[in-house]
Amino acid sequence: MPQGGDVRNHSEKYQLCWLIICAAMIVAMMSIGAITRLTESGLSITEWKPISGAVPPMGQEEWAAEFAKYQKTPEFAAKHAWMELDDFKKIYFWEWLHRLWGRLIGVVFAVPMIWFWARGWVGRAERKRYLLLLVLGAGQGALGWFMVKSGLADRPDVSHFRLAAHFGMAVLIYALIIWLVIGLVLKRTEFAGVSLKPPPLTLKLHAIASLLSVFVTMIWGAMVAGLDAGMVYNEFPMMGGHLYPPELGHAPFLSDPANVQFTHRVLAMVTAVVVLGLAFRSLQWGRRNAGDAPKLQFLAVLLCIVVMMQLGLGVATLITQVALPLAVLHQLGGVALFSVVLILAYKLLNPKELL
Repeated sequence: MPQGGDVRNHSEKYQLCWLIICAAMIVAMMSIGAITRLTESGLSITEWKPISGAVPPMGQEEWAAEFAKYQKTPEFAAKHAWMELDDFKKIYFWEWLHRLWGRLIGVVFAVPMIWFWARGWVGRAERKRYLLLLVLGAGQGALGWFMVKSGLADRPDVSHFRLAAHFGMAVLIYALIIWLVIGLVLKRTEFAGVSLKPPPLTLKLHAIASLLSVFVTMIWGAMVAGLDAGMVYNEFPMMGGHLYPPELGHAPFLSDPANVQFTHRVLAMVTAVVVLGLAFRSLQWGRRNAGDAPKLQFLAVLLCIVVMMQLGLGVATLITQVALPLAVLHQLGGVALFSVVLILAYKLLNPKELL
């Protein structure tokens, strides 16, 4: 019979693997979602069928019926009137895959959770957290349909506000899972005899501010995608020969592509400064208070690399008029940056883990 400590170790190990798989699937979902948006595939499925919708059309008649529904949408009339059935199948695939992957994430999360729960491996605190994630996941599906509906009535695109909310919810769910993963890793680590002065409050607040700054910049990037704002002013750092677009102050700020792109540029620059400052301050504090802290040094250096990489991908995406591979990499770069800042923020709140 396994002892209580062995059971806990097995349970934590399995839960850790499970959460990492869920986080990886969410990152893959973000990539699929980016491709779906960039290929203008998101409105190809005009109905929300959570169960039966998992099966794509079978046979020519079913495909013709789906295409007929799409032909009644504003997007088809405004943008895709040239499409034949074979063209429609290509955009249908990405939206179908996006929805199918969302269903798979739900199953991969819910089934092991129920199994862990039934075996008594989930404590009271973990139950609340896992149920919260389950509710957020269900809400994300509903929010996705709420977003799609905005492009099926009077406009040929989904609302960029709803798109940003949908993406923001995905980032939030991902962040909560990663937070739980780090907590499980810490529980499985021994710190015998470790004593370390906690970081100052200002450094902890700087980490939180960095995390929020990256998050807001990512959400604004979703608004850029929703408005196709990356298709205007494809130069850097100038915008039509100016440091700011001529539309600034003369067009609706939150709905004009040039204004939204300009704001995303500003947010990206501010975020880079804030995050690089966090890396520098963390290293300085570590040298003064922790001596040789390899984990802290690694995270700080990695943070600098990811920031510069993300800035480069952003500029490359812009000047290539949103080349699909670069745009997807830019979104994944944002997730990578958010992840590193999140891990560093967690560790600054648990300074013994920095050693």
